[in-house]
Amino acid sequence: MGKMTKNDVLKTVKEQDVKFIRLWFTDILGQVKSFAITDGELETALENGMGFDGSSITGYQSIEESDMIAMPDPKTFQVLPWRPQEKKVARMICDVLTPDQKPYEGDPRYVLKRALKRAADMGFDHYYLGPELEYFYFKTDSPDTEILDKGGYFDLTTLDVASDLRRETVMALEKMGIPIEYSHHEVGPSQHEIDMRYTDALEMADHVITYRVVVKEIAQKFGVYATFMPKPLFGENGSGMHTHQSLFTGESNAFFSKKDKYNLTEVAQHFIAGQLKHAREMSPVFAQWVNSYKRLVPGYEAPVYIAWSRRNRSALIRVPMYHPGKEKATRCELRCPDPGCNPYLTFAVMLQAGLDGIEKKYEFKEPMEKNLYHLSDKERKELGIESLPDSLGEAVHEAENSELIKKALGDHVFTRFIELKKKEWQDYRIQVTGYELEKLLPIL
Repeated sequence: MGKMTKNDVLKTVKEQDVKFIRLWFTDILGQVKSFAITDGELETALENGMGFDGSSITGYQSIEESDMIAMPDPKTFQVLPWRPQEKKVARMICDVLTPDQKPYEGDPRYVLKRALKRAADMGFDHYYLGPELEYFYFKTDSPDTEILDKGGYFDLTTLDVASDLRRETVMALEKMGIPIEYSHHEVGPSQHEIDMRYTDALEMADHVITYRVVVKEIAQKFGVYATFMPKPLFGENGSGMHTHQSLFTGESNAFFSKKDKYNLTEVAQHFIAGQLKHAREMSPVFAQWVNSYKRLVPGYEAPVYIAWSRRNRSALIRVPMYHPGKEKATRCELRCPDPGCNPYLTFAVMLQAGLDGIEKKYEFKEPMEKNLYHLSDKERKELGIESLPDSLGEAVHEAENSELIKKALGDHVFTRFIELKKKEWQDYRIQVTGYELEKLLPIL
């Protein structure tokens, strides 16, 4: 549909018989919140935004100052393909404003816009991202996690019962203006991945929240449940959101160098060094749930060790090998985020960490081409390789003391995010699990 203006939206709504428009935004944890307006209210909404009560949104305001305005971004207008096609339903993603029409500090979309402004001030017009979100299909959302199939990576067998599901999902995503590169069965049973074509960070964060809604809606249509939980099955690979990233100035890739042995400019090297240096502090943002740390363990293809490499999938950052003629494709892939994150906050802290590296010229170390899982703790220590936090509790502690995270999130989001995550960790820590009862009750 191209980039729509307010007038395009009004025209399309009339021509396509759109009756309801859902206004989407996310809470601090990246959950999509929405309310509907009718076509009659649309013109006012596009001009002045629509008021709503922010006190009921996780991480937003307290009751005393709860008036918020959702200001729809006409560029995000899309008709929802899974809803009835007469009296259609569309959606627009909103920026959240205060009653005096200023950006609201607690809006995750604004946190990312601030990071992008910093990049622009440093001469980078584009922060391109290509995230790969994995997810599982289960028969229901009940805790017994009954899988649909036992297919494996790229399997073409009849086991891959979800291929119709994936096909419908890809078609729905493309109807919503999200170009798809490819889709396939992943390593785990009933695990899948659909990869979106790379685009600018803000548009990509909008795509990620849309992708998660579409995957779940289409699954529901087929009577199954899709989950982006990072580690739903014990003993199987978890779901990641490997994120390919590059910075561009105009049309030119600020990461590509002909001269360097790794084909990386100093900008790219410092950017990578920035993300590695701040990886531990960033982790409660890119891996924000108690369950995220069940995925980030050695042995299940998830990266744990803070290093970069070209071939080695056990490293946190991988730089895919350069192919001649593909200068624009030079990028680095951060492998630790999971698909349960808030993409606005995650992309913001990733970018801010990289920009800090560029600004402060962080030292770039040689790649680690050894399989880091196979090294002993002593060998890793000698090589100076740290690992990610073991738990959400440890991760939150790192972030709480981090200047970078505070600057990236802004005071409002930072304070509330830390508070929420501490509470989640405390709730989890006091649980008595089936594992403990099974192992300890009979012997103690």
